[in-house]
Amino acid sequence: MSILDVPPPAFMLEPEIQMFAESAKRFFERAAPAERVDGWRAEGQVERKFWRETGRAGFLGVMVPEQYGGPGADFRHELVLLDVVARQNLEGFALSLHNVIVTPYVVLHGTEEQKQRWLPKLVSGERVCAIAMSEPGAGSDLQAIRTTARRDGDGYRINGSKTFISNGQIADFIVVVVKTDPGLGARGVSLLIVETEHVQGFRRGKKLDKIGLDAQDTSELFFDDVWVPAENLLGMQEGKGFAQLMAELPRERLLIAIGAVITMEKALEATIEYVTNRKAFGQRVMDFQNTQFKLADAKAKATVAKVFVNDCIARVLAGSLDATTAAIAKMWTTETEWQIVDDCLQLHGGYGYINDYPIARIFRDSRIARIYGGSTEIMKVIIARSL
Repeated sequence: MSILDVPPPAFMLEPEIQMFAESAKRFFERAAPAERVDGWRAEGQVERKFWRETGRAGFLGVMVPEQYGGPGADFRHELVLLDVVARQNLEGFALSLHNVIVTPYVVLHGTEEQKQRWLPKLVSGERVCAIAMSEPGAGSDLQAIRTTARRDGDGYRINGSKTFISNGQIADFIVVVVKTDPGLGARGVSLLIVETEHVQGFRRGKKLDKIGLDAQDTSELFFDDVWVPAENLLGMQEGKGFAQLMAELPRERLLIAIGAVITMEKALEATIEYVTNRKAFGQRVMDFQNTQFKLADAKAKATVAKVFVNDCIARVLAGSLDATTAAIAKMWTTETEWQIVDDCLQLHGGYGYINDYPIARIFRDSRIARIYGGSTEIMKVIIARSL
């Protein structure tokens, strides 16, 4: 039972969804015990083998239609997986990146031939996804990217570099954002699929040393005259990449908002347990009015966030989530998440700074939420355009 008194939406209470949730919980508890996850954190990445295990269990590409090898589930099933993975403390396993961010580019924008060629491998775990947007000189401003893809015979030759790429060390199916016509601005942006074992000139840079998300490999990628066939142009139309990206970003931002709410809940649960058992000046830390007021404020904010996010989820299911609402959700929940996590760490005192305590990892892992998927400042720009 969640610490937040918000009943699950009716659409999440259907028996089939509940059965799926129980199945996912059993799999991840069995396949990803704490000692295995600790090994991933020490290595700085999740082992490639685990992706295949997850595919065999039926938890990769769950929204992929049956004719392409998937179960044909819907966004509710992805919500279940997001929750289970978060509560199992698998913060480095980029399942939502694979399932909800990258794979839908193929489902929604790929040609029939591309779907037949790629989707079954994404469902099985034979392929692991990444999307290469950010560059050393271009983060949130995607129109400023400098990676180019110029026609060369019956294909394209890619030159450029990318950074902050999640799954960068293990991904072998990379959606690369490129300029096929640098003179056209946003209309010159295209998406090319690089299958890494089939190309020359592709190079993975160092695994970036982050302050959080220890088990998630985040890397630099380099493309030096990498040639890919023309049939790897997503949708087989040049200049559609920016529109394709913009169409999928609201869902990505909602995912971050959902994750922020889950983090708020986890921080509250860990902190309530701590202050209930910890004593200071002859009484429980929970008995101090300051503690009660801080936690009451946190619970109120987290409850508001969860109700709002549930409404956004309903909009996704109805096909009506717009970019502005997604930006509001992403901005407000991640900023609120940071406030709550910081207050919760403060209530732990010195122990909050010790990695043996869950709140320390929650603190380190949650900081990135205000940056990736579009920073808070970019979300404000999007919201301001709607005024």
